[in-house]
Amino acid sequence: MGMGRALPLALLLFSAALATAQDTERIEGSAGDVLEDDPVGRLKVYVYELPTKYNKKMVAKDSRCLSHMFAAEIFMHRFLLSSAIRTLNPEEADWFYTRTEGADHFFVVPHDFGACFHYQEEKAIERGVLPLLRRATLVQTFGQKDHVCLKEGSITIPPYAPPQKMKTHLVPPETPRSIFVYFRGLFYDTANDPEGGYYARGARASVWENFKNNPLFDISTDHPPTYYEDMQRAVFCLCPLGWAPWSPRLVEAVVFGCIPVIIADDIVLPFADAIPWEEIGVFVAEDDVPKLDTILTSIPMEVILRKQRLLANPSMKQAMLFPQPAQPGDAFHQILNGLARKLPHGKDVFLKPGQKVLNWTEGPRGDLKPW
Repeated sequence: MGMGRALPLALLLFSAALATAQDTERIEGSAGDVLEDDPVGRLKVYVYELPTKYNKKMVAKDSRCLSHMFAAEIFMHRFLLSSAIRTLNPEEADWFYTRTEGADHFFVVPHDFGACFHYQEEKAIERGVLPLLRRATLVQTFGQKDHVCLKEGSITIPPYAPPQKMKTHLVPPETPRSIFVYFRGLFYDTANDPEGGYYARGARASVWENFKNNPLFDISTDHPPTYYEDMQRAVFCLCPLGWAPWSPRLVEAVVFGCIPVIIADDIVLPFADAIPWEEIGVFVAEDDVPKLDTILTSIPMEVILRKQRLLANPSMKQAMLFPQPAQPGDAFHQILNGLARKLPHGKDVFLKPGQKVLNWTEGPRGDLKPW
């Protein structure tokens, strides 16, 4: 599609978006039912009482722990401590540890490549999932099909994005979406990838090289103070892979009603059984990035409007957030719903008397260093 036809179409879409900005649509079928599930009464979780040097004191040392995109593990721990599903009796717990060497235990590992614990994929693959976690259920932000860092049975969750901060930047719902495509972030990571061919598998570089001068694309490395407001003025928000397939942009796009354009081959998206990503987002193969303008301007208006109505559903936004205090239907509850759906545990997870499965000293020697 030529630029002459694309611009009028984009302007037409902005007008349509403005006219229906406050419309919403319920998620139908099983996804909608799962999204509205209540986990209370369906499971019991036992939480370990650990020395404060492993939780409170660690958080106190670095204020970023409570605002970083990896903060889900901290807020999940805090939530469980006061949750109605917590039990102080390990014998009645559905999720415990010693009886199975971890098969009925879950860990929150919200790092780039989950329990592989490295931000660079090559090194993460080399490490693999930490041996001590291989029997457990992993609750992680990383999700990519057929990848050694995504253990079968894992629960994929959204990264942490600060709910209160986002709330303070809300614009009136009738604000027109006058930006067609929006993105702020790195296109090249010269510090960690000086040759430029590894970061984002070249997808972000391709976005920049192909569309830096395209008037339909508002893209830059700058991160303005109006970042959240700008997303609420955009029709499409690019969510490309970086070092890992996921980023907080997925959360921000959903919360701010901007249609996420997901550029990450084989990504496993958060709460995929509850959130109909195919219906609310646009998926673009990494190799097709040079055709982004054609792909997006070719989407029928009625399809865009329906995606916007689904994104306007409050339950969709709530499921992506970790609010303080917790609220019904939020990400905490979606995690518990995922754990509840795994019950009852199969008999094969329980060990016979004296049986040992895990090698407690297996793995990189550096992992054995004392804290």
